[in-house]
Amino acid sequence: MSEPTHEQIVSELHSRPPITLVPGPRLDAEPHGALPLPPSTVWDLPGGTAWVYYGEGNPGLVRPVIFADGFNTGPSSLDFCWEIMEFGDYALISELRRRGHDVILLGFHERSASIPDNSKTAQAAIARAIDERRGDTPLAVGGFSMGGLVTRHALAAMESQDVDHQAALYFSYDSPHRGAWIPIALQAFAHYIKDLDSRFSDQINSPAARQLLWRHIEKWDGTPERSDQRAAFLAEMQAVGEWPRRPRLIGVANGTADGVGTDVRAGELALEGKGLSVLGTKLYTQAPGDDELVAKLRVVTLKSNEGRTSGLPSIDGAPGGSLEGFGILADAFNALSPVLGFKTDVRIRSHCFVPAVSAVDIRDLDTDEELYANISALPREESGLDEFLLASHNEGHSLVTQELCAWLLDRLP
Repeated sequence: MSEPTHEQIVSELHSRPPITLVPGPRLDAEPHGALPLPPSTVWDLPGGTAWVYYGEGNPGLVRPVIFADGFNTGPSSLDFCWEIMEFGDYALISELRRRGHDVILLGFHERSASIPDNSKTAQAAIARAIDERRGDTPLAVGGFSMGGLVTRHALAAMESQDVDHQAALYFSYDSPHRGAWIPIALQAFAHYIKDLDSRFSDQINSPAARQLLWRHIEKWDGTPERSDQRAAFLAEMQAVGEWPRRPRLIGVANGTADGVGTDVRAGELALEGKGLSVLGTKLYTQAPGDDELVAKLRVVTLKSNEGRTSGLPSIDGAPGGSLEGFGILADAFNALSPVLGFKTDVRIRSHCFVPAVSAVDIRDLDTDEELYANISALPREESGLDEFLLASHNEGHSLVTQELCAWLLDRLP
């Protein structure tokens, strides 16, 4: 059998959904078959859409709770919002509505757009909620992952402009207040296959990714560093006061407070190419130290290259919300036609995506000492949040659980 041509590989890759490193069901997950309920109304907003569900027995918008969508590529999807919030471990939308809260699912036309850009959509949603609300119950405003940063900026920006957002509560759900993490090995691989399919690389290099990621590389052989766009975003947050001052600020994290990480060890082989087109490719978890090998890269051509890092901590196994980054890549390649030669063996599916210390804004990510800090022993006033809760065990990023949601629900106005 002849080897596949460059054109055949490109054609099949583009016939498949893009490789996107976001939470959600695995490719091999059993479909649940449930469909989202039709919303009570839909708001067309500048840069986005809001799907509004009135609380049980409410004649209209009475007790609004805004949930902003997180990072991904392309437009927000109502199906995806329900997948995360209702059809997982805990039926959050149903419970909110049962308690009389009106649920506003805030989506964006482009989830990988810059956070300040999508903040304008959040500000429009807040203004619409105030305009349509019956009565004077204050708003609760927040979001999942990046959505927590979008709404944090939105509320702070409105205050800086003397706009009354009428929110009594801000909340974040596993939001990367001090940065998120995609292994440099995965970033390098995304850029390495750019000539075959640029969509993976485009996600890593999108404005939102550059702003979210604690360390970023633009090219496969780049040096991991804080991107210029992240530096600009942090300066923008400082310009609007870092945090909104009027609402109470709370947050939950999918990582633990005790500083105990996962069983992912530093410098371990996570993914290995087995098919002819990727034979020789090896992606490793991040190891501390200088000149550490994180990736051996070979795709289609005989040439191979290496990616190395210096001075980075053992972040892949840190306590926090995890993402199946290596698993997502392996699943996508193993779903391709075998004749293309992209079969891979994944040994470590998940890595830390939002460290617990980032989700509760209490430590930076520069060292193992900070990443693996015992948060329960730290003074709470060191966090930008007024109150927070961490999970009892490390779990998937943005996983909606009864443990975290019950705490959050009890604090809504």
